[in-house]
Amino acid sequence: MKRSDFIKGMLVAGVAAASLSLAAPAAFAQAKWNLPAAYPSDNPHSENLATFAKDVEAATGGKLSITVHANASLFKAPEIKRAVQTGQAQMGEVLMSLHENEDPVFGIDVVPFLATSFVESKKLYAASKAAVEKKLDSQGIKLLFMVPWAPQGVYAKKEINTIEDMKGLKWRAYNVGTTRLGEILGMQSVTIQAAELPQALATGVVNSFMSSGGTGYDSKAWETLTHFYDVQAWIPKNATFVNKAAFAALDKPTQDAILKASADAEARGWKTWEEKTNWYLDQLKAKGMKVNAPSPALKDGFKKAGETLTTDWLKKAGADGQAIVDAYKKM
Repeated sequence: MKRSDFIKGMLVAGVAAASLSLAAPAAFAQAKWNLPAAYPSDNPHSENLATFAKDVEAATGGKLSITVHANASLFKAPEIKRAVQTGQAQMGEVLMSLHENEDPVFGIDVVPFLATSFVESKKLYAASKAAVEKKLDSQGIKLLFMVPWAPQGVYAKKEINTIEDMKGLKWRAYNVGTTRLGEILGMQSVTIQAAELPQALATGVVNSFMSSGGTGYDSKAWETLTHFYDVQAWIPKNATFVNKAAFAALDKPTQDAILKASADAEARGWKTWEEKTNWYLDQLKAKGMKVNAPSPALKDGFKKAGETLTTDWLKKAGADGQAIVDAYKKM
C-alpha cells in the first residue's frame, strides 16, 4: 500500500470516528418530556402520574425523564389532548369525557347508571377500550392507560329531596353529560373545569355540581356547600396518552419501559380509587358536610333523567355505540 493511500485511509477513519463521537451524545442524551395534567398534585391521579414518571426514569436509567405538570399549570384541561396531538407536549392526562363532542365513544363512561360500581366500570372499560384506542390512534395519539374516579354524587348548598328541588341552581358543568343534565333539570349550567372550581364556589358562580368525593375534597366544597348526595350516577375515567410520533421515535427498550410502567399505573390507580372512595366521603363528613344517600324520589328522578341522557348518547353513537353497550351487558 502506498504511503499516500495509508494516510488517506487513516484520515477517512479519523473523520468517521470523530463523527461517531459527536453523534453519540445526541443518541444517548437524556430525553425530557412534559406531561400536563388537570388535577392538584396531591390528587390520587396526579400522585399516580408522578410514580409513573419515576418508574419510567428508573427503568430507562435516566434516559427518559418525564415532568408532570399538575393542576392545569401547563395547559388547561380542555387543551391537553390537543397539545399532545400537535406535539406541544409529548404526553398528557385528561378526563376522557371532556371530548365527547369529538366522538361519542369518549363519553361512554358517563352514560348515567350504565356502570356504577368499580366491577361494572372495569367491564365497560374492557368493552369500549378498543374503540377508544382506535379513535385516538386516528388522531395521532396512543392510549397508555385509564384510571377511574369514585362514583359521582351531587353537591349542593341546600337539602335536596326531589329533582324539583334542583331547579334554578347554578350548576357546574364540565362535559356534555353534565351540561345536558343541567338543562333537563332546569338548572343554570356554567362550564367550570376542576382547577377553577374552588374559586367558582367561593365567588358564588356555582352552588351545585356533580362529581366524586375526591373533587369535593380537592375543592374544599364544605367551605361553601352543605350537602352531598351519593347518587353514584357514573364512574368517569382519566386517560393518559402519548403522541404517536414521539413514542415511535424511542428505542424499543424505552418503549417497553413506558408500556410496563403504564400497566402498573393502571392497576395501581384502580386499586387506589377503590380504597379511597369511602375515605373521601368520611373526610367530607368530618369537615361538616351532610353526606346522604339520595331519597327514593330523588333517585327515581335521576334515573328518569338518566334515561333521557342514555337515549341521547345512543342516538349519537349509533350502531357502534350500541355494540359496545351490548358487549358490556353480556360480560
